[in-house]
Amino acid sequence: MDRTSEMMIFVRCVEDGSFSAAARVLDMTPSAISKQIRRLEDRLGARLFNRTTRRINLTEAGRDFYDRCARIMTEIEEAEDAVSSLQNHARGTLRVSGTVAFVRGEVLPRINRFLGEHPELNLELELTDRQVDLVGEGVDAAIMLYEQVTDPSLVARKLAVNRRIIVGSPDYIHRLGAPQTPEELLDHNCLRLYNVSRFNDWEFAFDDGSRRVIHVRGNFRANTASALYEAALAGVGLARLSTWLVAPCIRDGSLVQLLPEYAQENSAYYVLFPSGRHLSRKVRAFVDFLVEEFTPLPPWEREDQELVKGVRRSAPGH
Repeated sequence: MDRTSEMMIFVRCVEDGSFSAAARVLDMTPSAISKQIRRLEDRLGARLFNRTTRRINLTEAGRDFYDRCARIMTEIEEAEDAVSSLQNHARGTLRVSGTVAFVRGEVLPRINRFLGEHPELNLELELTDRQVDLVGEGVDAAIMLYEQVTDPSLVARKLAVNRRIIVGSPDYIHRLGAPQTPEELLDHNCLRLYNVSRFNDWEFAFDDGSRRVIHVRGNFRANTASALYEAALAGVGLARLSTWLVAPCIRDGSLVQLLPEYAQENSAYYVLFPSGRHLSRKVRAFVDFLVEEFTPLPPWEREDQELVKGVRRSAPGH
């Protein structure tokens, strides 16, 4: 086996976390993977992994070798993608990370069109609300909120404004009342994220142009907006959530909008990808797909406009 293939197997083992997981991806047996790693270690004269019965961990030499191999594999893939782009084909494996609620609710229902248009492409999707290191984790593109963007070296394309409103269940409001001013939120149980601290700084803009940030408090925290949504429905507390997520519940009465004059509109969803001289065809295709789906108006706003038009067309005398 040539050195490039050995390096590819090694990188796959690291990124998949075990020989057996890498074997499934590469359509090899775990014993064949283990044999290739032993040959690589023998050739290098260094142990790359500390092996246990359940998992593998990189040694110091292994971490250094992985960093170099991952860069080489990326450059090989970019070279292949650059040639493929001339043929207008997106192929290979596209690794995408995305915020849980938004990707599950708005992207996944539309992803079949993207995959149908690119039959030579495989999509690996991680749903997470944590901050993702795209370069370090080998992620091709990520769909994130403005609050999660911390790396200025990434290229960011804005997809849609994320309008957030404060909501609570009828049961919660019956028991504890509804806040009449932003300051009264400090007397309420507010639902918070623990992995994006800025999410818990609720900013309010007033008619006189002034702004105030209230760092809300409460006894429930979670790592995804989906969990806060479910907790709000269950009457645990008040939450500030995206309109696309809560609008159906407001329509059916299972959630009530509070302080409607203070909707937050300074957040947005972005698709991010590492900068480089050559944007791979698969990443370009995915970014183009998202831009087409969510700009200039996101689907939920287009649906609202169509609803309004339908009402006008069906009104008496029209």
